[in-house]
Amino acid sequence: MTVTSSSTKHTLDVRLPPDIQPEMVTISANKGDKLKVVADAWHMENNCHYEWLITFPPLDADMSKVHAKFGGDGLLTIDVYRLRRYS
Repeated sequence: MTVTSSSTKHTLDVRLPPDIQPEMVTISANKGDKLKVVADAWHMENNCHYEWLITFPPLDADMSKVHAKFGGDGLLTIDVYRLRRYS
């Protein structure tokens, strides 16, 4: 998984094996500014479970604005928008 950040969002990219379909991926926002990504291919015996837990700095990520898209090439892209900082 690669993570890139800009002033407006964090972008997480992960290339999943071709056997992983979109319905096999679960993304959940967890307490403490954490994002959990789980990909499971139940029909396989090996290389079938992938899991990531991403922790963002306190008051940085807007966990109500998480957008994911699954590309046909197995690329899962997750955008997590950042909270606005007021000066």
